[in-house]
Amino acid sequence: MTLRSACLLAVLAGFAAPASAASDYLNQGRQLLGSQAPAASTSSSSLSDTQIAGGLKEALKVGAERTVKRLGNPGGYLDDTSVHIPLPGTLAKLKGPLTMAGAGNVLADLETRMNRAAEAAAPKALDILADAVSKMSLSDAKGILNGPQDAATQYFKRTSSDGIAKVFKPIIDQTLSDVGAVKALQTLSYRAAPLGGLAGFDLTEYATGKAMEGLFHYIGSEEASIRANPAARSTDLLKQVFAK
Repeated sequence: MTLRSACLLAVLAGFAAPASAASDYLNQGRQLLGSQAPAASTSSSSLSDTQIAGGLKEALKVGAERTVKRLGNPGGYLDDTSVHIPLPGTLAKLKGPLTMAGAGNVLADLETRMNRAAEAAAPKALDILADAVSKMSLSDAKGILNGPQDAATQYFKRTSSDGIAKVFKPIIDQTLSDVGAVKALQTLSYRAAPLGGLAGFDLTEYATGKAMEGLFHYIGSEEASIRANPAARSTDLLKQVFAK
């Protein structure tokens, strides 16, 4: 392990620490190497490691916070065409016949309730995303720093999807049940049986999957914006790291 790598590892361990603690992290890096070399002033290359690692974690944190706030507000899913949760394909195909049978208003309400349920669940994702950041290893950091423009988003998907699904499902299920959407689907399933049926369809599973797609869509958008757009860099550290 090089001194540069050791310093980066130490920085990753001090995610929330202020910039004034940079020299302490460098000393930790020397200890990891077992180096007896005397402390030296922070070099430009060491500062680069510190800034890149700190900026990376800030980017992850800022992108997650912005995304959750955006989607967790009223209309976050319902009024946004990029992440709006549509009726499941089977129901969409049956919309015409069911409308003629007097069930069109139930379908419209069902679509609205799925989006409202996703908005209610979205805030629960933040703690899981923050935990993924805190557990990021040196290998993960290198992969993100040297990877494609959506590398951080892919990291979140890989490390957080199971946890997010676990907290989203009961919230979405309860929200749909509270407003009668699940019972409405059962009624629609009965009416639609001659037209193909909906037996065995899991509305909660469907809405959860779509809610997560929307979440990662905007995490990716935030990552791309922070990398490319100076106006999106909300802290001094982000501005320095992604200025190039």
